[in-house]
Amino acid sequence: MRRNLRLLPSSGADAQGQGASRGSGSTGCSLMAQEVDTAQGAEMRRGAGAARGRASWCWALALLWLAAVQGWSRASVIPSRRHWPVPYKRFDFRPKPDPYCQAKYTFCPTGSPIPVMEGDDDIEVFRLQAPVWEFKYGDLLGHLKIMHDAIGFRSTLTGKNYTMEWYELFQLGNCTFPHLRPEMDAPFWCNQGAACFFEGIDDVHWKENGTLVQVATISGNMFNQMAKWVKQDNETGIYYETWNVKASPEKGAETWFDSYDCSKFVLRTFNKLAEFGAEFKNIETNYTRIFLYSGEPTYLGNETSVFGPTGNKTLGLAIKRFYYPFKPHLPTKEFLLSLLQIFDAVIVHRQFYLFYNFEYWFLPMKFPFIKITYEEIPLPNRNKTLSGL
Repeated sequence: MRRNLRLLPSSGADAQGQGASRGSGSTGCSLMAQEVDTAQGAEMRRGAGAARGRASWCWALALLWLAAVQGWSRASVIPSRRHWPVPYKRFDFRPKPDPYCQAKYTFCPTGSPIPVMEGDDDIEVFRLQAPVWEFKYGDLLGHLKIMHDAIGFRSTLTGKNYTMEWYELFQLGNCTFPHLRPEMDAPFWCNQGAACFFEGIDDVHWKENGTLVQVATISGNMFNQMAKWVKQDNETGIYYETWNVKASPEKGAETWFDSYDCSKFVLRTFNKLAEFGAEFKNIETNYTRIFLYSGEPTYLGNETSVFGPTGNKTLGLAIKRFYYPFKPHLPTKEFLLSLLQIFDAVIVHRQFYLFYNFEYWFLPMKFPFIKITYEEIPLPNRNKTLSGL
């Protein structure tokens, strides 16, 4: 038996789109189940890695492009919510991506169904981590601790290996910043992310400049439970979120918003396996996180309330002006001008407009404004996990 968990059918084209480090869109919540031969699959995975690299380029660009243009009066804004961090919103189903949202590299090009394991099988679980854009720059981004995370599995009964990861459908830049389409009043977002499961583990990719280490052994029954959970998690958690937003870098500082990315999927999966009874080794595990630092955010509204017929046109224009300098593929002169606009907005005027849960928020930015960290987050302890249930 094989569980048909296809995570989004692929369709790739060269454009910008809704949110993935590699690829293009699809419908429903399905794990790409394409049959390809080994050579072709390896080639497509290299292309997928390229997309992950492009995502890193967008990420690095996002760090430089910190910005916007003119602000607006905060006095006219709805009072901010005070339940922090704002919970990530889940949905009843995964919508089909808009055809406008496309990417050069197909999402999950060698995806396959998640197999149903024999209950008494021993499944080795691996932590996988490698620098973003490793295919092009090797360990360069690894030195900056900009890493991509995934999970590997090996069946001891069959000897087969598998990789599972979660990433953007249409490159990272599209998840982080919108498209400003002339025919639309509101910014247009291509920010879906989804899980991808495929047979095989690219040992060289993960080992050469990253990590491939066994963290646990689970039963086939646990694996099958996890597969059902992955399907549900993937159907309800549909969009990628780049930013973590906190009050300051200090320990215990208020967290306003949490990211929802590849590392968070790995952490959710490990915690779920612990709930199912998995016992993890005592191994140090670190993850990349990108932070914005701000005072208490102010809630602005959703697309309809801000950009609709009765919306706040002044606010809507300010948001669009903010996002304008983040356009991709700019000529050198315009790119440099955009960097100045971004610096002026985020660093000088200390403004940032965040799109989270399909709603807009104003962030009054604070020093150090933005930071990439590589923080230790321990593997789950089964006893602590069970006591917290």
